[in-house]
Amino acid sequence: MKRPKYGEGDWFAVPLRDGGYATGIIARMNPNGVLLGYFFGPRHDDVPVLADVYHLVAENACLVGKFGHLGLKDGTWPILGCLSVWDRDLWPMPVFVRYEELTGRTFHMYYGDDPNRLVRQVQVFPGAAEQGPKEGLMGYAYVEIVLTRMLQNEGNIGA
Repeated sequence: MKRPKYGEGDWFAVPLRDGGYATGIIARMNPNGVLLGYFFGPRHDDVPVLADVYHLVAENACLVGKFGHLGLKDGTWPILGCLSVWDRDLWPMPVFVRYEELTGRTFHMYYGDDPNRLVRQVQVFPGAAEQGPKEGLMGYAYVEIVLTRMLQNEGNIGA
């Protein structure tokens, strides 16, 4: 298996569907191309550089989720590089939320360091427990569409 040209702690640009770029960081990855990413605005007119992202922190992400690696693998999402120090603890694996529409049940989904390996799930009561990153794997096109919508009328989302 060919080794990817990106890894945990790497920042990258996400092209938006109406022009410009958002940014993201790889917080976890597994050998099968499933990654955990934190994504940020504001919109950049051109591909940003590392100096544009050094101040970003997990708490200010406008989108957090598991996603496929194809945008990175095929070069559609340019790699900006890695900051000098990568600390996984600053970019935690979140608790994901799965809502079953048919039954009305809500679950918290817990993963270890592998974003594709479920450790446990716990049924929770509806309401505040339903808030959080949604369970599921986002394709790279989906990420582009969601970020485009989020940043269309932005102030300084994620800045």
